[in-house]
Amino acid sequence: MPSSPAATPAPFTADDYRARMDRAVRAAAEAGLDGVLVAPGPDLVHLTGYQPTAVTERLTVLVLTAGREPVLVVPALEAADAGKAAGAGAFGVRDWVDGKDPYGITAALLGAQGRFAVSDNTWAMHLLGYQKALPATRYVSLTEALPMLRAVKDARELERLEAAGAAADAAYREILKVRFAGRRENDIAADLATLLREFGHSQVDFTVVGSGPNGANPHHEASDRVIEHGDMVVLDFGGLKHGYGSDTTRTVHVGEPTAEERAVHDIVREAQQAGFEAVRPGAACQDVDRAARAVITEAGYGEYFIHRTGHGIGVTTHEPPYMIEGEEQPLVPGMCFSVEPGIYLPGRFGVRIEDIVTVTETGGHRLNNTPREMAIVE
Repeated sequence: MPSSPAATPAPFTADDYRARMDRAVRAAAEAGLDGVLVAPGPDLVHLTGYQPTAVTERLTVLVLTAGREPVLVVPALEAADAGKAAGAGAFGVRDWVDGKDPYGITAALLGAQGRFAVSDNTWAMHLLGYQKALPATRYVSLTEALPMLRAVKDARELERLEAAGAAADAAYREILKVRFAGRRENDIAADLATLLREFGHSQVDFTVVGSGPNGANPHHEASDRVIEHGDMVVLDFGGLKHGYGSDTTRTVHVGEPTAEERAVHDIVREAQQAGFEAVRPGAACQDVDRAARAVITEAGYGEYFIHRTGHGIGVTTHEPPYMIEGEEQPLVPGMCFSVEPGIYLPGRFGVRIEDIVTVTETGGHRLNNTPREMAIVE
């Protein structure tokens, strides 16, 4: 199997991570917050490059406050690993030993009062520990307070997203060569997972294969259903390469489609194009949703488009911003998100077409570039 067409990107530096933490502190201040507390998870990886080998009940937290060097509070037995993180030169490490109070160490970095954002995957026991140590402090969800923290990607992040998208495209081109009819959805899903890894993905997050009536469920899990001649098949797959996500959907047909199937697919393709063309700096996220949805609604299938048009992507395959009615967040160059309208006819079939798109200074740029026309498979 050939390797992915994208070369390995240069590693992030301590300066990259320092810039991200500085932006987080500034964004927190603009939101009326005194700082940010980041537990192990995607936000910590994004801000520091550090991911504990195992997340346990022992407290690990990055403390970001204005006017103070970022500090990563870690268990003593993990301090050496934290000191080797890619962003280690941009933050200090404060360790604590079993039997001591880690919340007292954290409290000394926060002050007696203040309002802080905590990352969404913070354990309840740790949040309660902060509150007990500092009763006058208040806490809000990081995603609620700073939803755009990871939304705007820098050039090195865009390079990784481009590589992940190219790898997913390569996997799609290969899957078109396999036989569909007579095989189970699970078999095709396994093929896709193998291809993603062969094209450089370190992690496969999902391989949705929805054939025939199963395609009418947008998040159908691949099953033992045997794919038949005449089936429409929705293929939605992605994961992480170089730490950044891919996510693409194409809908194929086993043998020649009916006129109705081809017409529905064409409507979705037109809607996806309309959503893409709505991408430009200053437009609201909801404008992308409105553009795609209008095409499907005008064609008479509005009630069968049952999900948002898109979601952000980065160090996770689903994150803000969201392309949905009511989201007035302006698009900014460097944002990356999916554009993925669909039509789902219960008991019959579904169609979805999805690309990852990044906002440029003048419009949008697709990170997935395989044909959007319906592919015919055997």
